[in-house]
Amino acid sequence: MILVQNLRKHFGAVKAVDGVSFEIANGKITGLLGPNGSGKTTTLRMLYTLLQPDAGKVLVDGVDAWQQPLQAKAAMGVVPDARGLYPRLTARENIAYFGQLQGIPGKALAKRIDDLAQELEMQDFLHRPCKGFSQGQRAKVAIARAFVGDPQNLLLDEPGNGLDVMSNRALRRYLLRQKDRGKAVLLSTHIMQEVTALCDEVVVIASGVIKAIGSPEALMAQAGKDNIEDAFVALIGTDEGIMA
Repeated sequence: MILVQNLRKHFGAVKAVDGVSFEIANGKITGLLGPNGSGKTTTLRMLYTLLQPDAGKVLVDGVDAWQQPLQAKAAMGVVPDARGLYPRLTARENIAYFGQLQGIPGKALAKRIDDLAQELEMQDFLHRPCKGFSQGQRAKVAIARAFVGDPQNLLLDEPGNGLDVMSNRALRRYLLRQKDRGKAVLLSTHIMQEVTALCDEVVVIASGVIKAIGSPEALMAQAGKDNIEDAFVALIGTDEGIMA
């Protein structure tokens, strides 16, 4: 579980994040929605300790992420917007490298990679160098690499970008299995179908503040709309609706 308490981050006069609080609960998938410039990316970067907040706390399974960053990071699997693969290594070698950094022993690591490859349907390119991979293939490797240590908390920033329909279905099945295992999942996405198909709760952020929190059904009821996209636009108070 991750608790976000009154996070603030200002860049000069710009209040990128201004008092954001929410919870990423175990056994649930929490969606994070926000338009361009909403503070969504800044919030995510503070959650996984890439960017230090001006104020507030991030508690990862009760551990203060900024007082004990190594312990907090060990409990999180992060898929950032930038995939950052090593192009000369194969997909398997990229995943194995991160597993070795986490101290996973050889036989256990090999089995873990095989299991992830099957779950994410990566067998066809597992032994190929990552140079020249499609965006979808790169996304799958980044997801497997982040989750090779089987962390309790999963944070994904636009994981569906570049995935085809079948790959997206495989990813959704995987995330639902992690939810069933009691994992805490945060999904930042602009794909409204993912929100309705996966999310138990949705956090809507705009102009650096939380605009609404609730289930997709509750947000639609709150906004008086019959679909999540129209509800999102109504809740952030703009007709733009362009996702970050």
